[in-house]
Amino acid sequence: MPRNDGVRVTSSSIKIRRLSPPPSLSDLPCTSHDPTSPLARAAHLLSRFIGSFEHREREHRLGPMPPLLSSLSLSLARPRRSPPLCSASLSLSQPDGAAQPDPGYKDGSAVPPVESAQSEFEARKGQSVSRHDEERMLISEVLVRNKDGEELERKDLEMEALQALKACRPNSALTVREVQEDVHRIIDSGYFCSCMPVAVDTRDGIRLVFQVEQNQEFHGLVCEGANVLPSKFLEDAFRDGYGKVVNIRRLDEVINSINGWYMERGLFGLVSDVEILSGGNLKMHISEAEVNNISVRFLDRKTGEPTTGKTKPETILRQLTTKKGQVYSMLQGKRDVETVLTMGIMEDVSIIPQPVGDTGKVDLVMNVVERKSGGFSAGGGISSGITSGPLSGLIGSFAYSHRNVFGRNQKLNISLERGQIDSIFRINYTDPWIEGDDKRTSRTIMVQNSRTPGSHVHDQPNSGSLTIGRVTAGVEFSRPIRPKWSGTAGLIFLHAGARDDKGNPVIKDFFSSPLTASGNTHDDSLLAKLEMVYTGSGDRGSSMFAFNMEQGIPVLPEWLFFNRVNARARKGIEIGPAHFVVSLSGGHVVGNFSPHEAFAIGGTNSVRGYEEGAVGSGRSYVVGSGEVSFHMLGPVDGALFADYGSDLGSGPTVPGDPAGARLKPGSGYGYGFGIRVDSPLGPLRLEYAFNDRKAGRFHFGVGHRN
Repeated sequence: MPRNDGVRVTSSSIKIRRLSPPPSLSDLPCTSHDPTSPLARAAHLLSRFIGSFEHREREHRLGPMPPLLSSLSLSLARPRRSPPLCSASLSLSQPDGAAQPDPGYKDGSAVPPVESAQSEFEARKGQSVSRHDEERMLISEVLVRNKDGEELERKDLEMEALQALKACRPNSALTVREVQEDVHRIIDSGYFCSCMPVAVDTRDGIRLVFQVEQNQEFHGLVCEGANVLPSKFLEDAFRDGYGKVVNIRRLDEVINSINGWYMERGLFGLVSDVEILSGGNLKMHISEAEVNNISVRFLDRKTGEPTTGKTKPETILRQLTTKKGQVYSMLQGKRDVETVLTMGIMEDVSIIPQPVGDTGKVDLVMNVVERKSGGFSAGGGISSGITSGPLSGLIGSFAYSHRNVFGRNQKLNISLERGQIDSIFRINYTDPWIEGDDKRTSRTIMVQNSRTPGSHVHDQPNSGSLTIGRVTAGVEFSRPIRPKWSGTAGLIFLHAGARDDKGNPVIKDFFSSPLTASGNTHDDSLLAKLEMVYTGSGDRGSSMFAFNMEQGIPVLPEWLFFNRVNARARKGIEIGPAHFVVSLSGGHVVGNFSPHEAFAIGGTNSVRGYEEGAVGSGRSYVVGSGEVSFHMLGPVDGALFADYGSDLGSGPTVPGDPAGARLKPGSGYGYGFGIRVDSPLGPLRLEYAFNDRKAGRFHFGVGHRN
C-alpha cells in the first residue's frame, strides 16, 4: 500500500493547562454559623457533597495509550482512555445582605464554609452511601455560567449543558448524588473540559450554578505516523468540525473510524495519542507496526521442533507480497500463507509476528513444515474418449514425481497412462518461478508420446479401430497478467500420424478420406501457442473464460501452415435454491491442417445424447449449453440440462469430408437429467440424455464440463 505523509498543520506543541484545584470548603464563605438555621443545614449537606465528590481532571489529551505490541502477540484492541477533563466540586456562598447579586458575578461577596467532610469521606470509601448523602435540598433555580460566573457567549452551548441535565431542575429537591450525576452528564456531552457546581443562597432560595469551561474551537490538524492512511480519509473525517468547538464524543467517533479503517484492511495500526494544542489545533499520533524483518523457520513434521529444511529460504520468501518496511497486514499475511501452501511442498505454514523492543516494529517468523519431496504413485481413472468395448473408458496410471528439485520448488513428473486403446507417456519439468524474474513467470519443458482414438472424426465401421499417434516436445512460459488473469506462450513441435488396430501406419480411412494433410504417413508442424485464461472466485456463481490460438510455422516446405483459434466461456448464476450455468464455446481453423485435428462435436463434454463426435466435425464449430442444478441430499445434486452444437456448415471443407462420408447431421441438440456427487476428484457426473433423433444414452464424467 502506498505511503502517505498524512495531514500536517504547523503548530506549537503546547498542552492545554490543567485547571487549578477547586477551593476547599474551608476557604468558602458562609452567611451563618447557626447549625439550626435552614441555610446552615443546606451548607452542611453541600459540604458533605464536596467530601464525597472526587475531583476528576482530564487534559485535552486522550491519556497515555498502552503499547501497540505486546511480548506475545499483536493486538488491534482500542486502548483504554482516561475520562474527559472534569473539575467537579461544589461551593456554597451567600451575599452580604438579603438581596445581593449572585456571588462570583463580580460584585458578590463570599463567606466561609460550615465544615469539610473530606476525611470522613475517605473513611467511608467502599461503604454504602450515608443518610446525609441521601437527604434532599430544595433548589429554586438552575443556571449554566462560565468559569468566571458570567453568561456564556455561545447560547447553543448553554442549551447543550441544560439539555444534558436530568435531575437538576428549578423548584426540585435534590440529593448530592443527583447533582454529581448531572455534572457527569454535562461533561459527557463532549463540549466542556470542566464543570464545577456552585450553590448560591439567595432570598428566593438556593440557586445551583454549573460553572463550565468549553473546549477550544478546532482550527487545524497535525497527524503523525500515518504512512498508509489516505489524506482524504482524514480530511473527510474532520471536515465538518473546522471552526467548531471540539466535541470529545465526536472526536471519539473519528478515532473509532480511523481504527476501523485499519481493522477492515487487517493492518496493525491505531490512534495511540490525541492532544489539543494552542490555537485549537489537534495533534494526533497513529502507531503503525512496520515489518522489520522476515525469516523462515523449518519445523520437524513429527516433533514440531526447529530443524534443517530442504527448501532454500529465498525460494519461500520471494513468494511473499509482504515486504520489509510495510505496515503489517493480517489479510496480506493470510494470502501469503495460502500462496506458500499452493507451492505444493509444504504441509503446514503459519506466520508469527514478534515485536522488536519498543520500536513499534515487528519481525515476522514464518514456520513451515515440509512435505515429502517425491515418490512413486499408481492409480486408475476414466477416459471419456472411449465409449465402446468391455472396458470402455478405464485407464491405469503409474508415475514418479519430485516436487522440490534442488530445493527451488522445481517439479519433475514422469507418468504413464494406459487404457484399452489410448496411452500417454509424459515427461514434464516445471520451474514455477524463473530465477531473476519479477513477474512470476513459470517455464515448463515437456516431452510426450500419446495414442488416442481416431473415432471422433474418422470412426471405422466394421473395420477395426483407428488411433492417432502424436509425439510432442516443446517449452511453455506462463505468468499472471492481472488478478484472475493468466497468460501462456509456447513453442511446440508435433509429429502426428494414424495407425490401424495392428499398429501399421495408414494414410486413408475406410471411406478413402485422407488422414494426413501432407499425404505422408505423418504430419509435422511447429506450433506457436498463445493462451489467455480468466478464472473467477471458483464458487458456483463464478465465471470462466479461455482463449487459445495456435499458429503453424512452416520451417520446412512439408510442414503444416495453419491458424487455429478456440474460445470457451462459462457463467454461473444463483436463482434462489437453484444454480443456473450457461456455457458457450467455439473455434475456427484456417490453412492446411491434419483432418483428424478437425473440431469434433457431440459427446459428454459437447452435445449430450450423442456419441463422441457423432454430430459432426468441421473447420468451425459452436456449442452452447444451459443447466439448472439443485440440491437433493448430502453431497448429491440433481440437474436438468440442454445442449446444442453445430459445425456452421464447415464439415465439407475438412479434407476428405469425413463427416459427410459418415452422414453426420452437422448440427443437433440434446437434453436430459442427471446427478452430481461431490468428491475429492471433483464433481462425479452421471447423466442420461436424449438427442433430437429421440435416441438416448448414458454419460459419465469427472469434473466440470470443458
